[in-house]
Amino acid sequence: MSIIDPARDYATRDASIVVNSYTTVLRRPGVPHEVFATYWRDVHGPLCSRIPGLGWYVQTHLDREQDAHLWPAIDGIAPFDDYVLDGGVEIGFASAEDQDIFNDACAILFADEQNMFAATVAYALPQGSRTLVDRAPDPIPNSDDGLDRLHVHFGARHDDAADFAAYMTQFAETLAGDPAVLKVRLHLPERYDNADPAPPAPNVNHSVPPERARVAILDIAFATPMTRRTFYASDAFQRTTEGQKAHIAYTSAFAVSGVYTYVRDGALTVAGLRGSRPAQLIERLGAANQVADDARHLLFTGRLED
Repeated sequence: MSIIDPARDYATRDASIVVNSYTTVLRRPGVPHEVFATYWRDVHGPLCSRIPGLGWYVQTHLDREQDAHLWPAIDGIAPFDDYVLDGGVEIGFASAEDQDIFNDACAILFADEQNMFAATVAYALPQGSRTLVDRAPDPIPNSDDGLDRLHVHFGARHDDAADFAAYMTQFAETLAGDPAVLKVRLHLPERYDNADPAPPAPNVNHSVPPERARVAILDIAFATPMTRRTFYASDAFQRTTEGQKAHIAYTSAFAVSGVYTYVRDGALTVAGLRGSRPAQLIERLGAANQVADDARHLLFTGRLED
């Protein structure tokens, strides 16, 4: 459970990531959810973490058994049709040069996607994303921290990229200005092009329907579902509905079941080093020897000494 100090805001800690991508994830049919989640967290995650150039790597797992009131229904704004997700991934870099290093080395990573993913779509954010507020103190969560977290995906009503971005930025700033909202991180990716599918993982679908080509994504957190529902009913939120209808045609919200951080500021977390669930065991037992320099050296080189 996160201990929230309403006077603290940790948003600036994300400023070191200047280039990133947000990838939607759908598991392969027939793969049980627990098998999928375990493989993604403890097999695929540590593999990705070791690709050179990586500055930030966070898996957000989504729960299909969702609260029916994650986002308010607004007349004129429809849910995306047939849109089911099992996760969202943020991969970030300190520079475009670091991203090039990663891209040149990640064929080994993309070859692994077919083992558990039916579809992945990487939305490019060459100008980075923006964290407007974040009151959660832990910079490297590896759990369900007890907060009411959700990712909300918005499809543009028109194709004026600048106008859509300006509105979504204003909307995110409005949300971030309310004390009920504990986190707002805004992703405004480039328009997705099916002719240039990303990531280039074999045997995995990377296409989107037209309404999901130009999107915005909000990573939002509240203290509880009650806080969330109360905020949606507030005058402050209700005043945003006309603007939403003018700029947004589609909205779908996804409940977050856990956030798992593998790389932060270019350094492996314990989850990145050992896997997410082993990291939780190491933390629970206070097994400091498992993350000491000699253990790290052995894990990376297979040798006790150089």
